[in-house]
Amino acid sequence: MFLVLVFSTGAWPALADDSPAEFYRTGAYDRAIQTGIAENTAKSLTVAARAMMAQEMMRETPCLDCLQKTEKLLRQAIGKNPDLANPHIFLAAAIGYQTRIVGIVAARLRGYADAAKNEIDTALRLEPNNSWALAAIGGWNIEIARVAGGTLADMLYGATLDAGVADFQKAFQAAPGNIVLRYQYALALSGYDRKKYFKDIESALSFAATGVPQTAYEIYVQGQARTMLATLRQGDIPAYEKLRKRAQGYPAD
Repeated sequence: MFLVLVFSTGAWPALADDSPAEFYRTGAYDRAIQTGIAENTAKSLTVAARAMMAQEMMRETPCLDCLQKTEKLLRQAIGKNPDLANPHIFLAAAIGYQTRIVGIVAARLRGYADAAKNEIDTALRLEPNNSWALAAIGGWNIEIARVAGGTLADMLYGATLDAGVADFQKAFQAAPGNIVLRYQYALALSGYDRKKYFKDIESALSFAATGVPQTAYEIYVQGQARTMLATLRQGDIPAYEKLRKRAQGYPAD
């Protein structure tokens, strides 16, 4: 629904070239997917998968089949070059979003938590200061702590809330202006304990709402952040939770 806003402003720079990455930057996601698959390199397939992820984040309802197609592309990218960090990061994200659709029990039976962690660990080994990887491990820690509870999460997975918060802080240091990372932090804390971390959530959403977007997707995220921030400050918690769950890829109740 925010695509209309993105492309009606007239302020977004024209294409610098016809590469998959440039199509992604400007929000031409179908073309990014088509050209990325056609080029068939590890980097181009990753861009194509990232474009699919952007489309998924903009849907009103989550699409399991779409995420599985994204996963397939990312595994192809890794097969072509396992030493690139980004395919591992976005594969972990694709697995994470599938978890929210299939549910906790099915996800555990399929080993999704461990699979996502393995991909993030690989990315961090390849690029220890990669902001996306640091945010991914932060999100993983917070999500596991939320689902399993503090003690059990630590016992079974070595996941803690404190580690997740620290990981996100490292991500912010690695990419100080990245509004998507702040937005994801706000979502993660909102899912864990909105009341306890209200100020941190408000601060992260404020940053995302006022920062400088670098891509069409970041313009979309900024619009989401502004809506969520206004809703949070108004105290309309049911509406805020609906926005939060949709943004995190949960099916509608």
